Amino acid sequence: MKKNKKTISIGIPCFNEEQNVAQAYKAIRAIAKKNDYRYELIFVDNGSTDSTREEIKKLCKKDKDVIGVFLSRNFGPEASLQAASEHASGDAFILLFCDLQEPPELIPQFISGWEQGHDIVVGVYKKTQEQLLMRIARSMFYKFFKRMSNIEVPVNASGVGLIDRRALDAINRLPEKYRFFRGLRAWVGFNTAYVSYNRRPRLRGKSSYGFFSYIKHAERSFFGFSYLPLDIMIYFGFLLVFLSFLFILIYLLAVIIYRNPFRESIAVIVSIAFFGGIQLMAISTIGKYIQVIVEETKARPVYIVEDILNKKNRKY
Repeated sequence: MKKNKKTISIGIPCFNEEQNVAQAYKAIRAIAKKNDYRYELIFVDNGSTDSTREEIKKLCKKDKDVIGVFLSRNFGPEASLQAASEHASGDAFILLFCDLQEPPELIPQFISGWEQGHDIVVGVYKKTQEQLLMRIARSMFYKFFKRMSNIEVPVNASGVGLIDRRALDAINRLPEKYRFFRGLRAWVGFNTAYVSYNRRPRLRGKSSYGFFSYIKHAERSFFGFSYLPLDIMIYFGFLLVFLSFLFILIYLLAVIIYRNPFRESIAVIVSIAFFGGIQLMAISTIGKYIQVIVEETKARPVYIVEDILNKKNRKY
């Protein structure tokens, strides 16, 4: 084997994927044999409660190019992505997921884009087999995020893709703890290309990522990459003050001309409920930003590694 071959690191986050680990390894290895690169496969176990860890250990014993990174507990999906990227030693890093909804056949397309000079190649899915409610929610999220954020993220851009070493190092050097990988990938810039694909249905096992998990994850994008909610609160506050002033004038005129045709209690109750709701929403929005600040000032690590198998020395 030639020593000057470039290395491709493939990060594979896992959480309760005992039925998919071996299949993902076989599918990725079959694709990897078709081009002239070295490969290292980084399986990150994010505190699984099934036999995922044992399945990864079997692969590590079988193949020395498989690296097993085992986190001490479940730290959330962003921790898996960061652990995979920070333990990659290759010239480029490809992210895939263990459930194989994103087909491994994308690997040659990602590499082709990289060979053409692109630093980042992003997978953008055209079709998905998810339920209608989830598809609508995803579409609304991407469109809303694209409009309100200060970065350019294409609609339906997934986490899968390829990142060149210099772009990956730039992402890994970012000190923030409240991370949103797709946002950070777009924020660092660099020459970016896009590859379209159809997302496949999960063949084995059950996803541990439910609807409310997506909502919590969406919060990271909104409060990590946009100040628009705060701007809306400010402008809406000015609008309410103006409308309130008009209401007071109209009410006073009605009292003078028509001798108070309105019941005072109705006006008071409606005003209290309306302005109380607005204040609660504004305080909650500010509170979310304060939460992000608190998380950053704690300076806790995003994840803790319990064990690593087939650890390799970084060359970069």
